[in-house]
Amino acid sequence: MAGARNTMPEAGREAGQAAGPAMAEVDAHGVVVAWSPEAERLSGVAAADAIGLFAGRLLADPEAVLGAPAFTDRSRRGDGWSGIVGLRRGDGPPRDVYLRTHPLTERDGGVRWLVTATEMTAVPSWPMNGAGVRALLTGAPIGIAVRDTDLRCTWVNDALALQDGIPREKRLGRRLTEVLPGPEAESVEAVMRMVLRSGKPQVDHEYRAWMPTRPQQEHAFSTSFFRLDDADGRTLGVCVMSVDVTDRQRARERLAVLSEASTRIGTTLEVMRTGQELADLAVARIADYVTVDLAESVAEGEESLARLGAAIGRVPAFRRAGVASVHDGAPESLFSRGETVSVPAPSPFTEVLVSGASHLEPVLSTARGAWLDEDQERLAKVRRYGMHSLMIVPIHARGAVLGVAVFVRMGDSMPFETDDLRLAEELVARAALSLDNARRYVRERTAALALQRNLLPGRLVGGVAVEVASHYVPADTEHGVGGDWFDVIPLSGARVALVVGDVVGHGINAAATMGRLRAAVHTLANLDLCPDELLSHLDDTISRLGVEDSGVPERAAAESGATCLYAVYDPATRRCTMARAGHPPPVIISPQGGMSVPDLPAGLPLGVGPASFESVEVDLPEGCVIAFYTDGLVETRDQDIDAGIRRLGSVLARPDRPLDDLCTAAFDTLPSGALDDDATLLLARPRSLPPSQFATWDLPSDPVVVAHARALATAQLTGWGLEGMVATTELIVSELVTNAVRHGAGPITLRLIRHEVLVIEVTDASDSVPRLRHARPTDEGGRGLFLVAQLASRRGTRNSPAGKTVWAEQEINPSPSPS
Repeated sequence: MAGARNTMPEAGREAGQAAGPAMAEVDAHGVVVAWSPEAERLSGVAAADAIGLFAGRLLADPEAVLGAPAFTDRSRRGDGWSGIVGLRRGDGPPRDVYLRTHPLTERDGGVRWLVTATEMTAVPSWPMNGAGVRALLTGAPIGIAVRDTDLRCTWVNDALALQDGIPREKRLGRRLTEVLPGPEAESVEAVMRMVLRSGKPQVDHEYRAWMPTRPQQEHAFSTSFFRLDDADGRTLGVCVMSVDVTDRQRARERLAVLSEASTRIGTTLEVMRTGQELADLAVARIADYVTVDLAESVAEGEESLARLGAAIGRVPAFRRAGVASVHDGAPESLFSRGETVSVPAPSPFTEVLVSGASHLEPVLSTARGAWLDEDQERLAKVRRYGMHSLMIVPIHARGAVLGVAVFVRMGDSMPFETDDLRLAEELVARAALSLDNARRYVRERTAALALQRNLLPGRLVGGVAVEVASHYVPADTEHGVGGDWFDVIPLSGARVALVVGDVVGHGINAAATMGRLRAAVHTLANLDLCPDELLSHLDDTISRLGVEDSGVPERAAAESGATCLYAVYDPATRRCTMARAGHPPPVIISPQGGMSVPDLPAGLPLGVGPASFESVEVDLPEGCVIAFYTDGLVETRDQDIDAGIRRLGSVLARPDRPLDDLCTAAFDTLPSGALDDDATLLLARPRSLPPSQFATWDLPSDPVVVAHARALATAQLTGWGLEGMVATTELIVSELVTNAVRHGAGPITLRLIRHEVLVIEVTDASDSVPRLRHARPTDEGGRGLFLVAQLASRRGTRNSPAGKTVWAEQEINPSPSPS
């Protein structure tokens, strides 16, 4: 519409009044579409020239409006904008005007803008007692006060009095420190003096104050300050705008408490400590005195009732897990930490336990007939320490009530409000999760420790064959369980089996797998198998278990990662036969302290696939020590296994020292801190049977030799002073030798061994195993092994590369001395 004169009607004027503001209308594209006469006078631009122009060309700095964030944001929302801008005036200097924009919505949904401009000289300089200031002070929704250069109040609106409770007449003519004495008011006055000196506004300065009407109620205020100057630049005072941000401050403090709770509660998996952490955090932040009582079943890691006391009609036993107070030593508490707590019934405590809902008692009643009247000892504490407000919050976790947290305020503290209860419930909810995790941990750890105690040998017995000692440290020190195991298993003929194994992983799954393997080794050891044959059977057993457990990946994975070393030592020959399945080799320390590692084929770990194992025989000299261990003892992050084996050998280089001392010394050389893997050490000092304790005879495979064998046995028993055992021994020898002659092959060897028991062994070259039969009354034979089984305390058969050995043991009953 350039060139057209589309003027706006003049603003209504009354006689004696100054001209109204200049007005223009701008379309959505920023083009002037209407121009008032006052706009012509103010700008010096005729309507015909202004209409059709882009509005920004009429401003000295278009960016002052169009680029202003306030204008841009409010334009998007359809709000107006106001501010001081420079208006072009032909060739003359720009004129400062007060500009305001208002959106005008058209019927079709379009938007136009009504623009008003007032020359700054026409903007009234309102006096302090003017009607405009009075209206502002009265109607503004925020607290506003005007103070002179001496910081004395000269103006104040009603909103400020509603905020802090100080009436107008008490405030006017006085400084803030005179009506609100204290360091907070002094800090506010310091800010006002700084604003008066610099002229730089200060925004969002927070301070706290207590309302005179409620001296115990603290309020938080956000205050902004700016200096007031007159037209000549003289400082008149400072304007203070204040907003009550108590709710915002409380929300911030609430978030701070909850954030602190996430780092200070549940730092360990100890139930009692977690309860104390909750009490410590809550004191001074929520309450003056806090107790945390847990059901004894929770402290012991057991399951708790969904509603304690509701199902069984009585209140269960509680234990004080946490207590804290603003008073040193918490003298308010009836019970010390760790003591059993008696819960009064009926009382709010039992109501909370039954209902599972919190209890808020802003004013704790001590009047006659109240619930405290039935608990005189507690009532005395309440009165003595001025306890006046109470909250009881149940500790919930996964549908169960684990206990209660009690919050108390005393003395001059404000009574609890609903917001305090919400904060306490959120804090307890966070603690409850940690408590439940700790409870579950205690339960799992107790079960794991019990499992491992039952799985590992309680006492190692080497008999006459070896002196033994052991030491075991799990990598998972918190749970105390792992997958390593060791064993010393007595075998026939005074021999002993030495076993050490390692299951991949830690915790209860590894311990359970270890138990299965240890049981399997015991079963196979009772068959008196050679080490390589035993490992082959163990490998087959684990493979079968892996197929059965294919639906339990963690169990199958653990078993497939097991290693084992199995050794059998015979004290009569001082020879040790051993085989290993992926396990580190043993270390032998000579009597002189030298270290050697036998050349023992490694073999594959158990359960990883088809594998073969090879046994090796080693002579163990008198006074030596042999060490069996797991890789956790010799392999660390910064040291390979070979270096670890050398380190172990150097520590054990004193074989004359007690074995327990050697075990301790070996573990003392490990790096400080947590182990990378479970570490196990089994030390054995081999012993030998003196020739006087055993006798061996080679016999021909001839029936007539049976009588000679009986005679040899009788003579040997007489020499040992065991005449009382001659009859049964003759019968056992007769039956075993007869079976060897009839069903065996090659030469026959008879050996008697005397140690804790009397052992009769008959060896032949056949590998056929005799079977125990139950002969019928009409049978003429087949009763030999049956009779042996009845006379012997133990009996069995073991195979060797040379054939088989059938053996029987008898408890030794020395013959009575002649009178």
